Amino acid sequence: MGSRGRRPAAVEQADGRDGTGGGEERRRLRRRRLGRVRRTLLAVLVTVAVVVPLSAAARPRIPAPPPAVPVPLSAATLTGTYRANRADAAEASRMAAAHGDRSRASAERALASPASDLLAFDGRGTGRVTEVFGDLATARHMAVLVPGSDTTLDTYGRFRATALALHRDTGRDTAVIAWLGYDTPRTLSTGVLTTSRAARAAPALERFVRQLRAAFGPAPHISLLCHSYGTVVCARAGAGVDAQDIVLVGSPGTGVDSAAALHTRARVWAARGADDWIADVPHHRVDLFGTTVGFGTDPVSPAYGARVFAAGDGGHSDYFKPGSDSLANLTRIVLGETAEVTRA
Repeated sequence: MGSRGRRPAAVEQADGRDGTGGGEERRRLRRRRLGRVRRTLLAVLVTVAVVVPLSAAARPRIPAPPPAVPVPLSAATLTGTYRANRADAAEASRMAAAHGDRSRASAERALASPASDLLAFDGRGTGRVTEVFGDLATARHMAVLVPGSDTTLDTYGRFRATALALHRDTGRDTAVIAWLGYDTPRTLSTGVLTTSRAARAAPALERFVRQLRAAFGPAPHISLLCHSYGTVVCARAGAGVDAQDIVLVGSPGTGVDSAAALHTRARVWAARGADDWIADVPHHRVDLFGTTVGFGTDPVSPAYGARVFAAGDGGHSDYFKPGSDSLANLTRIVLGETAEVTRA
């Protein structure tokens, strides 16, 4: 009589209401884990609040000319646009050399080469550049590469190498565009922990893709290939870009919890190399001092809902490594050969 209406003991034990405190213990574990995440992120914020201003102050501002006045993008204006931006890069190189910054002068001198097809160049600050590999006027496929943290004119050579590697694999019908069109955050900075830089960068990326569509029409297959913090930029721009594919590699999270939350008609892909340290970044969002820190759901998790493809054993900087599984799959996506992409 006294046991009538009670559930079996096994059921009560499973949900932690049998008096043993199982449910409460799980809640305590979750609170402790969240507390560790908060403390870790707070420690990073405090550290970079000290380190970054000192490191930024250590380097004086490098002089550079204002960027060339842009003209409407079209097949007819490409040659003149490339020439004007190369001239700006050459002048910026001379100014940097006179200022005593040989590293910046060398990087800008390389961009001033007759072989460089620059859609945009701005040598001021950390610098911005948009470079084309291939014939943009006749391309059937266009891949726009969006870089992550620490990408500046001084480190542009690494980013340029990824674009070259992709262009070699995609062939003559493809134009690969290295889009350093925003001020990327430093890895050791508060900016790399929030979406603030991405929120400022996304409208520029949206405008650039609109310019491509306006100039070359609906026919080209456009892909956004986004790396590391660049995935946060692409996520913010997702609803405003007319692209067939958005690819997220080495992502810390995108600031939204699912591919559906990007509100894009593009196919959303994600990948992470087996040796990529980004896997150890906590995939949480935490409110600290009125600022949201962290980027939420892991894009390669089933919960996110992206098309996850194989990226091999590479690390955080290996997604465009020649001969890699990752580059092979990126090439297939850019060429629209989606049925050939190998899934993780």
